[in-house]
Amino acid sequence: MMKQYFEIKEKYQNCILFFRLGDFYEMFYEDAILASKVLEITLTQRDCGNKQKAPMCGVPHHSAENYIKKLVQNGHKVALCEQVESASTNNIVKRDVIRVVTPGTIIDDTNNYILSIVHLKNKYGISICDIASCTWKTTLIEGGVQRVTDEISKYNPVECLINSSLIGSEIDRFLKNQLNCLIELIPEYILDYDLSNVKLIEHFNILSLEGIGLTDSTQIISCASLFYYLQDTQKVALEHLNKISNYNINSTMILDHSTRTNLELTQTLREKTKKGSLLAVLDSTETPMGSRYLKDILLNPLISKNKITKRLDATSELVDNVYLMTELKDALKMIYDIEKMVAKIAYGGCVPKHLLTLKNSIRILPQIKHLLIEVKCTELKKIYNDLDTLEDIYQLIDSSIDEEVGIIKQGYNEEIDKLKAIKEQGSSWLVNIEVREREATGIKNLKIKYNRVFGYFLEVTKSNINLVPDSYIRKQTLSNCERYIIQELKDIEEDILGADEKLIALENEIFTEIKDTIKKHISRILDVSKNISKLDIYTSFADVAIKQDYVKPTLTTDGIIDIKDGRHPVIENILKHSFISNDTALNQTSEQILLITGPNMAGKSTYMRQVALIVLMAQIGSFVPATSASIGIVDRIFTRVGAADDLASGKSTFMVEMMEVANILNNATKNSLLILDEIGRGTSTLDGLSIAQSIIEYITHSIGAKTLFSTHYHELTDIVSEYSNIKNYCVSIKELGEDIIFLHKIIKGRVNKSYGVQVAKLAGLPQDVLNRAYEIIRQQNTIAVKPNNTEAVTSNNTDEKADKLKTTIQNIDVMNITPAIAIDMIYTLQNLANN
Repeated sequence: MMKQYFEIKEKYQNCILFFRLGDFYEMFYEDAILASKVLEITLTQRDCGNKQKAPMCGVPHHSAENYIKKLVQNGHKVALCEQVESASTNNIVKRDVIRVVTPGTIIDDTNNYILSIVHLKNKYGISICDIASCTWKTTLIEGGVQRVTDEISKYNPVECLINSSLIGSEIDRFLKNQLNCLIELIPEYILDYDLSNVKLIEHFNILSLEGIGLTDSTQIISCASLFYYLQDTQKVALEHLNKISNYNINSTMILDHSTRTNLELTQTLREKTKKGSLLAVLDSTETPMGSRYLKDILLNPLISKNKITKRLDATSELVDNVYLMTELKDALKMIYDIEKMVAKIAYGGCVPKHLLTLKNSIRILPQIKHLLIEVKCTELKKIYNDLDTLEDIYQLIDSSIDEEVGIIKQGYNEEIDKLKAIKEQGSSWLVNIEVREREATGIKNLKIKYNRVFGYFLEVTKSNINLVPDSYIRKQTLSNCERYIIQELKDIEEDILGADEKLIALENEIFTEIKDTIKKHISRILDVSKNISKLDIYTSFADVAIKQDYVKPTLTTDGIIDIKDGRHPVIENILKHSFISNDTALNQTSEQILLITGPNMAGKSTYMRQVALIVLMAQIGSFVPATSASIGIVDRIFTRVGAADDLASGKSTFMVEMMEVANILNNATKNSLLILDEIGRGTSTLDGLSIAQSIIEYITHSIGAKTLFSTHYHELTDIVSEYSNIKNYCVSIKELGEDIIFLHKIIKGRVNKSYGVQVAKLAGLPQDVLNRAYEIIRQQNTIAVKPNNTEAVTSNNTDEKADKLKTTIQNIDVMNITPAIAIDMIYTLQNLANN
């Protein structure tokens, strides 16, 4: 047996081998040591015929799924080695690996994307697959690495295949350091266009890949590389992956990694949890498929006015018909994860309970279709027309699988019914023999029992041995009883056990036939799942809109964003008290750039994120938190909010900030929305002010994008006198002596004070520190030198340079000097003093 183990392990050295022995998966040697630590299970030893015993651990076969999931989540691959023939009394049963489970091929409730990235001739072919939902798509990116990392981070892949030219590249580092992704190297022999082309043509059973939109060699190689890997790990034909979607990354709003992170679309910045994200607010879905689909559309907002309007109309009809929306949600609650059931069928992990779950979901489809019979909008009508009720699949499962015991139903197969009858009669035969032998021998406690070694036998206690007739054949002596057989018992045993073995084999055969029949209809079932997902997000949008008092936005192509009483969807949802709403007016002429000033904690960042989220919500087809909203469709949203050191890459906070700004300035268009928060605070005042102003000027002259720009450089607000497209806005403050109250209202105008000490007081700094801060401020404000004092200063030191230094200091106009000029003056004085 161990020889067989070593032969199989040799082929799967990079995997933990789950070796099936009876009702357990067992692991040996290094695999056992590693698995016992990760799974926190007991490490024992097994005698394998060597001098030293082998380290060994094991997990029950029936509960292996959770153990496998834990190993995979910790970055390990698991090879499942099963018996592939019936047990033999003479030979070791044949075993082989039936599936390799990796981070990208595990089936659970979440999307586990596996990617293939092939880099050839300055092109990046990207292939993406989620085997649980049978989703397979591809895209081609030409040019910059930034576009590639932005695109792949959208999927947050758990596993990625790359070719050798990407090893050690920025993409490789991004996958490992930012996404914590398992990397696999694509073998060189697979990176062959002719081989890849033939492989995909054979799989899709077509004459040319042009028919499905695949023409680029790099993209074709990427798709084939992923297909080879899935085929190698899943050990099954991949007929269910019979569609591949070739998409253009410019067909939806582009959101880079930084923007998705800063806006906390799917998870929070700190805790990395869904709670507190925009997804959590919008997710009122009832099905796992709907929840996954919502996340997908949230990361891919639309830029087509027609497509957005269709979604909004669907949501609007359900908002106007609360009864229909409620009835649909109640029906959707009864639908299980259809995609997961399909994956189980496709990849060989299906058991009868999965088919019963699928049947119970299909049962609800006619009810949903009936509810949609009178809908009016285009999207809901399309769902109604396209929704297949799968009645033939329902009838197949209902007639074949027993709801109670989860095996083949009575009446489905005549031979199975006969074998079951023999089993049931066999039980009564055994009872009759037991009663008869008790009466014949006078042994009151005589029992018929069974084990795998002796089969059926008669058990008699030691105290009654003298009553045993000569016709009984002794088989085993135990400390307190004797075990016997009789010929009649052996004859019945042969009938019962023969029927049992035949029944198990036949039920497995029939169940496989049922699965194979359903497998032919996987495309139909997945189409149903897609329609249910769409319906689920429309009912979710409607439900949230009603509960949160959202309004239907108007989408335009005129470049104007006009929001009345806008609210931050996430913060409003968290706050116990009412949220302060704010208007927003952005266009490409008079209010292209809003320059926002105000102290820290006043709400500048919240307001700017709020605008970005409202625009994004509108473009995914959701209602928005406002009293009215007209949204000029944007092609990209960029955010530069907050910063932190990138220690892994050796980049400072300021470097990270500047790299993000560079990405924005190099890729934004006049149709983009820019959110720039406190640019330049990571360097000196003069440098920061200069950079901030030059960025604003560049956006004005070279890009023309609508921009919200918050700043702590009050001097920057003077720029409005030079540019008609820039307007000053500030967060209103109410002063009470040395205290302040944040009103969180955005108004026209500017703030000329930072209120830093007041904010420090709110943060809880000791009173002594605050008092000293006020004292220093008063001292600085009272230091004054009379302006234009050119009177000579007498000094024993007549050194010309010293006189020049003194004269320079005397001529400073302290009362009118700006911080920027003051910084510049300090540099001048330092140079004079050094000389």
